[in-house]
Amino acid sequence: MLLIYLDEQALSEAERQSCYRESTQLAHDLAVAGQYVAASPLEPTARATSVRVRQGKRIVTDGPFAETKEQLGGYFLIDASDLDEAIAVAERIPMARRGTIEVRPVVELADLPED
Repeated sequence: MLLIYLDEQALSEAERQSCYRESTQLAHDLAVAGQYVAASPLEPTARATSVRVRQGKRIVTDGPFAETKEQLGGYFLIDASDLDEAIAVAERIPMARRGTIEVRPVVELADLPED
């Protein structure tokens, strides 16, 4: 999983649209290479809702869980044979030039439903 973190206020609308176009092209390139699984930008944190359960009670709050300088802005889920291959893809994500791409392996659980 390639998690894209950025200051969501740092991009103009034109820059955001350009990033979407470039990311879409990257997704197509990854699909041709057999590496693409999924990708999507996320709505701004102002649209987020956080859910916690404490002592059996649900707590729902507006906004993200934590205040940070960079927010989770989207993701790519890819097939990579190793960390080096995942890093090579991560550096191609447009927001790597302005934000941070966190590369994190996904735990595969045998009993999850298939797509």
